[in-house]
Amino acid sequence: MSFFAANNLVKQFGGLTAVANLNFTVNQGEIFGIIGPNGSGKTTVFNLISRFFPLTSGEIYFKGKRIDTLPAHKICQVGIGRTFQVVKPLKRMSVLDNVMAGAFLRTSQVGKARAKAKEIVHFCGLEPYKDFEAKSLPIPLRKRLEIARALATEPELLLLDETCAGLNPKESEEAILLIRKIREAGVTIIIVEHLMKVMMGISDRILAINFGGQITTGAPKEVAGHPEVIKAYLGDAYAQG
Repeated sequence: MSFFAANNLVKQFGGLTAVANLNFTVNQGEIFGIIGPNGSGKTTVFNLISRFFPLTSGEIYFKGKRIDTLPAHKICQVGIGRTFQVVKPLKRMSVLDNVMAGAFLRTSQVGKARAKAKEIVHFCGLEPYKDFEAKSLPIPLRKRLEIARALATEPELLLLDETCAGLNPKESEEAILLIRKIREAGVTIIIVEHLMKVMMGISDRILAINFGGQITTGAPKEVAGHPEVIKAYLGDAYAQG
């Protein structure tokens, strides 16, 4: 039994097919990367898993149970958390209160939610900023807060959407260290990222997609050297040359 399995996923918007018969599995404890050029359907896949969009057809299984018919809040309750590419914290609330909001998924007690939030804030390196209003944070820290909010829901599977987008190389390296730390804490990760260099360095396995369909899946070096992946990213001349 796979920890996570996506079977024949299809998503259509009117006459546009955004995801086309996509199949993949994720093993417990791994970092599974999904790559593809802009508009290839990466974020749409996340939106299908988290039930932000309903499937047109296909099935999604988590720990052996079918989940694609559940509403979004139930997806979170069964243990799947996610971040969003465009981070939208509760701007007028403090960093700690933002993380507490996520912790209330698992408890109705303020004291327990605050204790969990403090633990996550420390884990994510946000302790110096815990009393800052979220709107005052620069983008790298907002992205870190986005991860902290998701972790506060105590996910077993975490979907990370473009965590390194807009970050400089040093900030990206810090984000990668945090992602590895999350995996070491026992959380399985599916990560979507446009930056090939980041994905090659962090993923155990990679799924490459284009036009919503699979190109190939495998170890990072195998995927990076695949002619159709090179073509999708760089064009025909590079693929042939």
